[in-house]
Amino acid sequence: MKQQVKKGILEIFVLAMLMKGDSYGYKLVNDLVEHIAITESTLYPILRRLEKANELNTYNELFQGRNRKYYQITDIGKKHVDEFLKEWEDVRKIFDLLMK
Repeated sequence: MKQQVKKGILEIFVLAMLMKGDSYGYKLVNDLVEHIAITESTLYPILRRLEKANELNTYNELFQGRNRKYYQITDIGKKHVDEFLKEWEDVRKIFDLLMK
């Protein structure tokens, strides 16, 4: 269960970063690593899962003669983040109660 929770939180974190604007894999890793330890080998499977779940769209842009794949959050992805935040409030209340 611990792995599932961590995986779910990482997915939300990636979606939340993309709510700030479209990005590509290498930049996402660099932005995320400021907050959590994550590698490209962890990030790319997350991006594929989110894309398969229609929470992300992708598109390519030419950059210095090479295609760069960008990720863009969809309305489904935004809804996922909103639902997580609502559920998190309940979890936080339980945590606060336990810590008193």
